Order: sequence, then structure tokens, then C-alpha cells
Amino acid sequence: MAKEVPVALEVAGVRLEGWADRVGADWVLALENPEGEALLRYNNGVGVGAGDGDGGSGRGAGAPEARLEEPDGMGSELYAHSPNAEGRWHPLRHHLEATSLRAEGFTQAFGAPALGRALALFHDLGKAREEFQAYLRAAAQGRRAQGSPHALWGAALACAFLGRCQVPGWEALVLPVLGHHAGLADRGEAQQKLAAALRERQALQGIKDVLQAWGMTGVLAQSLSKAIEEVAARGQGDNGTRLEFLVRMAFSALVDADYLDTEAHFQPQAARRRGQAPTLEEMWRRLQEDQARLLAQARDSLVNRVRREVYEACLEAAELPPGLFRLTVPTGGGKTRSGLAFALKHALRHGLRRVVVAIPYTSIIDQTAQEYRKILGEEAVLEHHSAYEVPVGEEQSEEAIRWRLATENWDFPLVVTTTVQLFESIFANTPAKVRKLHRLARSVILLDEVQALPPELLQPTLEVLRLLATPVEEGGYGATVVFSTATQPAFEAIPSFSGLPVREMVPNYPQHFAQLRRVAYAFRREPLSWEALAEELRSKPQVMVVLNARKDALALLEALGDDPHAFHLSTLLCPAHRREVLAEVRRRLRSGEPVRLVSTQVVEAGVDLDFPEVWRAVGPLDRVVQAAGRCNREGQQPSGGQVVLFEPQGGRSPSGPYQEGMGLARLLLNQDDPERLHDPGLYREYFRRLFQGVNTDAHRIQDLRREMSFPKVAERYRLIRDDTVPVVVPYEGAKEALEAFLAAPSLEAFRALQPYLVNLYRREAHRSPFAEEVRPGLFRWAGGYDPRRGIVEGYNDPADLVI
Repeated sequence: MAKEVPVALEVAGVRLEGWADRVGADWVLALENPEGEALLRYNNGVGVGAGDGDGGSGRGAGAPEARLEEPDGMGSELYAHSPNAEGRWHPLRHHLEATSLRAEGFTQAFGAPALGRALALFHDLGKAREEFQAYLRAAAQGRRAQGSPHALWGAALACAFLGRCQVPGWEALVLPVLGHHAGLADRGEAQQKLAAALRERQALQGIKDVLQAWGMTGVLAQSLSKAIEEVAARGQGDNGTRLEFLVRMAFSALVDADYLDTEAHFQPQAARRRGQAPTLEEMWRRLQEDQARLLAQARDSLVNRVRREVYEACLEAAELPPGLFRLTVPTGGGKTRSGLAFALKHALRHGLRRVVVAIPYTSIIDQTAQEYRKILGEEAVLEHHSAYEVPVGEEQSEEAIRWRLATENWDFPLVVTTTVQLFESIFANTPAKVRKLHRLARSVILLDEVQALPPELLQPTLEVLRLLATPVEEGGYGATVVFSTATQPAFEAIPSFSGLPVREMVPNYPQHFAQLRRVAYAFRREPLSWEALAEELRSKPQVMVVLNARKDALALLEALGDDPHAFHLSTLLCPAHRREVLAEVRRRLRSGEPVRLVSTQVVEAGVDLDFPEVWRAVGPLDRVVQAAGRCNREGQQPSGGQVVLFEPQGGRSPSGPYQEGMGLARLLLNQDDPERLHDPGLYREYFRRLFQGVNTDAHRIQDLRREMSFPKVAERYRLIRDDTVPVVVPYEGAKEALEAFLAAPSLEAFRALQPYLVNLYRREAHRSPFAEEVRPGLFRWAGGYDPRRGIVEGYNDPADLVI
């Protein structure tokens, strides 16, 4: 390591002390306040840490710019990346040190700063080999050259430092380095690759010679020593799954740090634009102001009184220490706003870093995000529900790097995403998907409509949530997890979750259910044909029908004919289109105009609609009750709303646990009066019986995690069993958004493209003559797109499955 130069600055009357160090062609500056808290870390004017444990990624508002001029005669011959648009190469030592500062900040959030630093210092050491440098020079000159893998050599060197991977917990220090481009490998396969690399003594000696010349050999050994102490302290317990999850979190921190420093080199303007969203403090202020306006305008009604009580109970619960919470609120009880209030106040009260709201369906994520934007401002919310595939590998061309950098990393204070994105990222193994995972540490994770989690995945899912909500000082990640729904599942029936202290945010929720009995239930036991159902619906001016499968919805639309008042909602409409449909449906409801909405079950979880009458095909009990929440939501019907449960003749349904839930619901409905659906205790009984009949780790995820078989875990943990891919449909501004993204791929450009994406099964997209693959894993739809049905070429809707 080059000699560190002591530095002292006075900023706003506070003396800051630290050091400056030569790193390749640049300098790194680190400063601390008198209490020893790291405040600023910059490399040539680009912030790489701001003391919040989040690593930073761009100068924060009001932070002084620190820039050290490069003295003559101290250049470097080894590079990490080819020249950027300004013709400037990216020195390898600069990249290693700057990445280590970011990674250290990221892993500091869960009590393992040395682990992040060590991983980053090792991750690109393979680029010091002459073979890689020759490849980089050829690529910079536009010449074709054979690729030169580098991740293996950094991992092998770390393995050698750790007694040829004999030190317990070596996986956390080696597997992330080995997989930072190709993804986390199976432990056994990784050991074979590392053993072969360790036999290449000449290749490793060349890297060691470079480290010796840089004076870094001792630094690396010391960083590994400290890191292995952290791993020993944090990776014990849970029969190996705790160490497995530490590998995942460390891998995420390394990938994100690597990508951010690479972005600072190739896209410095994009790097500087990061961190522009309002702070949690500012969002809390805006929410308080909006709540005051709402209360001043709201009329005095039973519904609004219940909503006020729920809101105040959530604010009171926000004072409690981080951990596990339940938010049980009857549909229409103000759960979305109250949950946000809890999350913001709780984060500020306990120093948590962000709020992540996960929602089961893409059909409602845009509604929730829009509601938050109305309260907090357009720029306040990161909405993330689709992701394109980034090919794994170590290609170093500028184009390949740009596509990697365009992946999402959740660097916003408020993120609204889907449960698919959240949980499949947690259990994934590729860099692009796992990049954002470390951001969950010391965050508020609000799981909306949590009853929709697939029962066959509950054991691994709940164990990870328990670990995330465990305090950092006890080996966890210091997050708060909120289970939010009107129909709370009996998670205590799952062995890995039983006996845990889950606190009720609204203790008097049974009283609220009793107060908000706004509908009457009826059960039509005789099956109805589509024609008979359509005939009944035509006599009802405002009605919603919810069916179990998209093909059933299309069959009913067909039976309704050219009814000008019929509308359809499913995930085969892109988000921008769904927003238009919902806006028109709401307008008609308000003005008293005829409207008949036909939908699959995706409309149930959280969509803010208020019909006087709702018909629901018999389905899982929680789904039936969720549909009822779209009926007489505001309590305005003098005689109450009407919810009709019925059996469609020849009706379809998703297979697996959904079908099992349907059977159990049908049994309970035939045993009890339908009015018992008002009793929240019925749902806990239903879920307890459902979980007893389902293997909650049906795919052996936990065994595979203990074996550290990361690729197999990623393959088997699927909320939607078949792979889906994003498809750009021809709706409004889709063409321009796609052209902009393909011309200059970036995270911002992909976010602008999201409103025009529909997810199709991968096999169907590849088979279709209308789906053109414009980038690996990203398709453009050239077939029919109906203004009422969306994609109309006979494709299955992934949302027909339980998410």
C-alpha cells in the first residue's frame, strides 16, 4: 500500500481528520469527525461513502467537494477497464480501493465492514495478469481478442491466503469473488475450479509479485484476518443457512460496489445523479402535511373514524424496536397510508435506511406507487416490477458493461416492488438479480397482502425474513418486517417461525372488522354457465366479477358480446394501459355510469375500487374476502353491498396450493353460514388447516441452502414456476421508450420503459412469431394488442398462478 498522507480540514466549524492515499491514477480521501465516525470518502471528487452505512454513490447535498490533483510521475501500468468517453483509462489499484470503500460501507450495515473491504480488494486481482491486460488493450483498440477470465484468480488467491480454503467460513470470502460476474456457484463445483487454479502456481505468483510491488500483501492478509473473524461471529447457527445467507449479502454488496465504481468511470454523469430522491425526513414531513389536509377535508363517518384509529395506532407502534410486526386491517381501513406512515416514522426513529414495499401483483404496484407519489412527490418513489436479463460472464467491452450497469440496485429511500422481485432476488444467484439484496439490511420491509405468498415456499421464505429482522448485534440484519393484510395467515404453524415475537400494530383490529361490516354474502351453489352469468350481469349497472383464470375472464367477455360498458383487467395489459382502465372504471363509478368489470384475481389485492355489487367465483378463502373488499368500500350503500359467491360451469383454476385452498374454502362455505366470512378468526383457522396439508418446503430449498448449492436454489425457488420475460407492447409511448433504451442503455432508460412491459412465459415468447428478442431476455411484441383484452394471441397469463 502506498504511504498514507495525514489530512486535516475544518468544515462548518468542525475539525475533520483522516488520510489521503495514492490509488492508481487518482487519490482517495477519507475523513472522520472527533467521535471517530466516518463522514466523507471521495476518489477524485466522486463520493464513495458518507458514513450512513450505505456506501453512498454521489455527493450528498451540501457535502464539500474534495478533489486532489494528480502529482506527476505516479502513473500505473495496470488497468481495470478500458478508456471512458474522455479517453481516460481506469487504473486497477484505483478500482480496487474505491470499490473496497463502497463495499465496506455496504457491509457495515450488517456489522461486517472488513468482509466487504476484503472481498473488493481481491475481486479484480486477476486483472493484474498480463493476459488480461493484453485483452483490455486489444478491446480498447477495437481489435478482436480472446477473453481472459479474471474472477477465478482473485478467488484462488483468497483461497490460498485461507489455507487452501480450509478455514471455516471460507465460502463468504471466496465464493462472492469467484462469482461476481458469472454468479454464485455450487460450493462443490467451486472447490474443483479453485483446486485447479491453485495448481497454476506461475499465474498466481505473477499476481503476488504485483501485490508485493504495490506494498499490499500485508494489507490483504490483515483484511482477510479481520473478515474471517466477522464471518465466524455472524455465520454460525441455523444448520448452515445463516452462513449461506451471509454469502448472499456479501456477494450483493461486492457486486453493487463494483458496478457503482465502474459506473463512475464510464458514466460519471449518471453516477452524480444518484441520491437525488427526497430523504426519509422530507418524505415524513410531506406525509404529515398531506395527512393534515386529508383530516381537514374528510367527512365524519364510521369508515373515516376507523381509518384514523388505524393510522394513530401505526404511529404509536412505530416507536417500538425493530423486528417483526403484523398490520391487520379490514379492507378499506386505510392500510396503505397507515403502513407508509409506520414505515417512515419507524425508520427515522430507529435509524433505518429505506422502506421497501412488496406487493404480490404487477397489476396493483403502479396504483400503490401512484398513491405514494401523490403524497410524497413524483420523484420520491422507485417503482420496480420488471427486469430484463443480463447475460452472465466476464466480457469487458463497453457495451457489455453498459448493460450490466443498467440493472436495478434499489438506491432509493422508498422502493415499491413485487414479491416476485423481492424474494426471487433473495434466493437468486446471478449478479444482476442479487445486486440490490444488501439494501434490505437495516430497512423497513412491508409485505402487502402477505397471504398471497405460496405455501410450498413458506419455510425458506419465513426463515430469511426472521434472519433479516434479527438485530445486527445478534447476527442478523437489523430490518423490520411488516406482514400486512386483512386476512392474516397463521404463520406460527410453520416450525421455523413458531414462537417468534410478532407484534400487532393495531391491537383492536377485531373491533374494526365488526364495525366495518359493509357487505352481505350470498352463496349460489348451482353452477352457472357463462351465458347465464352474462345475462344476470346485464341487468346490473355497476358490478365487478372476479374469476380464477384468465381464460374464464375471456369466456365471460365473449358471452357479454359487444357490451360497451364491459371492461377487462389482467396482467396482459401493460401498466400504463391498466392505469387508463382503472381511471375510467373509477370515473364511471363516481358519476353513476354503467360499468361491468371482468377480472382475474389480480384485481383483489389492494386495488382501490368501490362497487355496489361484486361476484366472485369460489376460490381460496382469503381471495374471496379480498374481492369483497372492493364492494361498498366507503360504506355509501344505504342497504350495504352485495357479494355473491358462485360456481362457474366449467370454470378453471390454477393448480397446486391454489386448488387446495379452493377445496378447503368450498368445504368451509358448505359447513358455515357465509356471513362467518366477517370473522377474522376464520382466516387463521383456514390457513392453519391449509398449512397442515401442504409441504411448506416442497422443493427442498433448505437442504440445498445448507449444501450451498446456489444455482439449484435459484432454479427451484420460483413464485411463478415457469420463467417469464418482459415484452414491450405497442401502447402509447412504448416505441420511443424502447428506442431510447436500446440506443443508450441505462437504469433511468429502463425505468422509463417499465410502464409498457408485459410478462409472458419464456417458452411462449421464444415460440411466438410475434415476439422479437431485441436484447437477451427483452422482447418486442409485433402481434395484436387489443384495447380491451391486451395481448390477444392466446397466451397464458402468468398472473393466473398464485404469487
